[in-house]
Amino acid sequence: MVRVFFGILIVVTLGWFGYWWIGSSAQQTALTKWLQDRREAGWVADYDSLDVQGFPSRFDTRVVNLNLADPATGWAWQAPEFEVLMLSYKPNHAIAVWPHEQIIATPKERITVTSDDMRSSIKFDANTDLALQATTAELAAVTLTSNAGWVTEMKSASVATRQAAGVAFAHDLFLQTKDLKPARIFKNIIDPDNLLPDVFETVRIDATAGFDAPWDRHAVEGRKPELTTLDIKEFTATWGQLDFQATGAVDFDAEGYPTGKIAVRAKNWQDMLDLGVSAGFVPSELRSTLESGLGLLAKLSGNPDTIDAPLSFKNRTISIGPFPIGRAPQLRINP
Repeated sequence: MVRVFFGILIVVTLGWFGYWWIGSSAQQTALTKWLQDRREAGWVADYDSLDVQGFPSRFDTRVVNLNLADPATGWAWQAPEFEVLMLSYKPNHAIAVWPHEQIIATPKERITVTSDDMRSSIKFDANTDLALQATTAELAAVTLTSNAGWVTEMKSASVATRQAAGVAFAHDLFLQTKDLKPARIFKNIIDPDNLLPDVFETVRIDATAGFDAPWDRHAVEGRKPELTTLDIKEFTATWGQLDFQATGAVDFDAEGYPTGKIAVRAKNWQDMLDLGVSAGFVPSELRSTLESGLGLLAKLSGNPDTIDAPLSFKNRTISIGPFPIGRAPQLRINP
């Protein structure tokens, strides 16, 4: 009986070793081939080493000095090391660990990203397309420094996504930041007279975003999905004495311009109007008219310091209540 037991144990051990060796070799071969395919497609796809370790229960991949660049889109990424950690029996669920410093380049600028910690849990569909199923990320002490002259910092952030039930190519999104310090160049645009503190105390977003294609490996290799719809269940931002909340839904046309309505609640709206005028978003000649009209809206809401009104997007124009206030923003992912 003892011999039989040890015989079974040896067979199982050898079988598991064979499974791990075959699985780790297949993963290393697949990643190496993917990088080779990118080079043949005209990318820069360089690295110093690519290893899979973690026997007996894990497939842990570590890439050293990774440099990816897609000349067709102008996007690039450099990292001194990047790790993808997964259980050998759950190959479609991975933990991605980013380095303390990395570089992201866009068609317009180069951004150095530093952090104390940046990692995420990522689940993919179990097929060769690897469509994103869900992700949860935690970030600590993040700083973004651009060669365009701006710096953005945040103490911490939590990000989560999941495929929206019953809606093709849509994802539920959640974001919450703490002590977000926007770039000075952004603050100078929004608050040129320095009326507000440098830091957003909190920013919280709960929304569902629809896209025109899935976020999968093909989106990494080529054209990125464009935003088609945005359903905001909650948007909250606290900035000094200003408190802004919004809910609503918009659709985006082929050029990235929104159409729809978002209900906003703005506390201390007079200060927001001051910001809009000083930043040039609101023409100064409209200030008196807007102040009277928004004051009436505030009184109708029951609090003269708070506005409850729809923010409307139509014909590439944005209006609050019945008052046009400027050109609607354009959101495009692809150049």
